[in-house]
Amino acid sequence: MGGVTELPAEPAEPGGSPLLPVEPGYRAVLRTRLVLTWLPLVVGATIFDNVLLDGTPYFGLPTIALLTLGTLSVVLAPPRLYRRLGYRLTDRLLQVVRGWMFHSDTVVPFVRVQHLDVTRGPIDKLFGTATLVIHTAGTHNSVVTVPGLAPERAAEIRDVIREQVRTDFE
Repeated sequence: MGGVTELPAEPAEPGGSPLLPVEPGYRAVLRTRLVLTWLPLVVGATIFDNVLLDGTPYFGLPTIALLTLGTLSVVLAPPRLYRRLGYRLTDRLLQVVRGWMFHSDTVVPFVRVQHLDVTRGPIDKLFGTATLVIHTAGTHNSVVTVPGLAPERAAEIRDVIREQVRTDFE
């Protein structure tokens, strides 16, 4: 389970480079976000149990059910999501492949890039990750993100794309 990369090995074009994985700390980011999502639900179920189901044969079922589902998602989902997220940077495009249940393979030609951002929330800062946000021309899927990058790597990719976009207009 740990350390095994299940990213697709096939390059987008013949002779292309393989997909690169994101930072290992991104698993902890995913896990923390899931804990923060499930925690209020479990607390709500506990309150529901104590207020409305106390003394009934169903007392404790909502709490146990949500606690079990939350624990399973916190343990099982982050490694799967991490293994199925990768990116490839060439001299003309950025490709982002992700998906566990729903597979997505997004290719962003640099000529379509409008502007770039590198974002870091408190959880990202805690685990040393950042997200590269690429805004492209068009309306459908006009924002592409590459989460889980090291902050230095996100800034490096941003600068490479920015320089490439700049030379395309000269």
